Amino acid sequence: MNLRKTLFAIALFLSPALAFAHAGHDHAGLLAGLAHPLFGLDHLLAMLAVGLWAAQQAGMLRWALPLTFLASMLLGGLLGFAGLQLPLLETGIAASVLALGLLIAVAVRLPTAFALGLTGLFALSHGVAHGLELPALTSPYGYAAGFLLATATLHGLGYVLVRQLPAVITPLVRLLGAGTAVAGAWLLLG
Repeated sequence: MNLRKTLFAIALFLSPALAFAHAGHDHAGLLAGLAHPLFGLDHLLAMLAVGLWAAQQAGMLRWALPLTFLASMLLGGLLGFAGLQLPLLETGIAASVLALGLLIAVAVRLPTAFALGLTGLFALSHGVAHGLELPALTSPYGYAAGFLLATATLHGLGYVLVRQLPAVITPLVRLLGAGTAVAGAWLLLG
């Protein structure tokens, strides 16, 4: 039964690819948006980390953390499309990778408001970066849809990874968090 649900989820995540077969769709915008979170190490690690951290939580935070990230990232993307420049943007993104990695490594459960606020702040930085890197002649709507879809997929992969692991292997999740934190520190230094 779990395999069937997993295969259904994968098919659902891949279903937008079917739209590429039809004329009139914004291929470049959607594809560019899909690629941005997947091919930037800082974004990839942060998006997976949000899913991992959400899976370590209890109750509503399991879904509220990823949804907060997506909503705040969209807001940041819109601000980036408008040309907003944030000081130390890349430093903030690298710091988010470090912080999320540490949160996973110690399996911390923060108060709800603080956890959502921190997640929203991290996502805002990632969204502004996505928005500022909108390729020329690309639809911002297709691009935003792409980076939101890729981000949601990465959140889902991180979440499913943690939730599907047998209890004996859960220390592996903390090691993944520690590795993410080390990568974040490396990004900060680089």
